[in-house]
Amino acid sequence: MSAHIDTAAHGHDAHDDHHDDGPVSHSTFKGYMTGFVLAVILTAIPFWLVMGKVIPNANTTSLIILGFAAVQIVVHMIYFLHMDAKSESGWNMLALIFTIVLVVITLAGSLWVMYHMNTNMMPMSVHDMKNMP
Repeated sequence: MSAHIDTAAHGHDAHDDHHDDGPVSHSTFKGYMTGFVLAVILTAIPFWLVMGKVIPNANTTSLIILGFAAVQIVVHMIYFLHMDAKSESGWNMLALIFTIVLVVITLAGSLWVMYHMNTNMMPMSVHDMKNMP
């Protein structure tokens, strides 16, 4: 009787030490293989697009590759990092959204600054380049 009182005082039964959050696909072979196959496909398609010169416009190819990269990031987060809106009461997703916002602001600001510096630089001729130290 006293053993039952001791375990009840701690707020849980002795056989119920794990927390069951429902059906979560942590560390299953099928989940890892699905993620691996998707990652290989999402790597092979952009590689083929670049090496085969399938799209003649470099800007279009770059945008398509960036799209594949974004999808691959999501695949890695879901299948390998096991992140979703339910994990740790949504704090993982909130931290991820905050990180994405910071990265987008940093990248957009950097591209904006580089574009305007390139546009506003003084043009140099080939003759001026040869006379540089």
